[in-house]
Amino acid sequence: MACKILVVEDEIFVATEIEYVVSELGHKPVGIAADKASAFHLAPLADIALVDLNLRDGATGTEIGRLLAEQHGITVLFMTANPSQLGDGVPGTVGVLAKPVGEDELIQAVNYVVAKRHALEAEAPARMMLFS
Repeated sequence: MACKILVVEDEIFVATEIEYVVSELGHKPVGIAADKASAFHLAPLADIALVDLNLRDGATGTEIGRLLAEQHGITVLFMTANPSQLGDGVPGTVGVLAKPVGEDELIQAVNYVVAKRHALEAEAPARMMLFS
């Protein structure tokens, strides 16, 4: 059940750590997008996107996540230090995990999103806020 996962994150060290964990879990990282243009360039390659809110081109993450879900059918999980920016959530997306995120929590979050992508039951990390 390997998935192709896009990392939308402008902090390169954070992004490469996420990619490392994704690949260690047996999934295929399709790239790192630091802004809206690169996210949409890589979107056709992805099944899942892990999306930060504040990127190189500003607070575009909310819109990126919504459009990736709506227009590309990508399963989206937001990962941000500012989860309150999402209010009650973004339609079509899974939820948000507050940063900083430890490796164990990241593994659990990726496993959860992969399970959701395949319509399977899974337990979300305790700090993950799920959207309805």
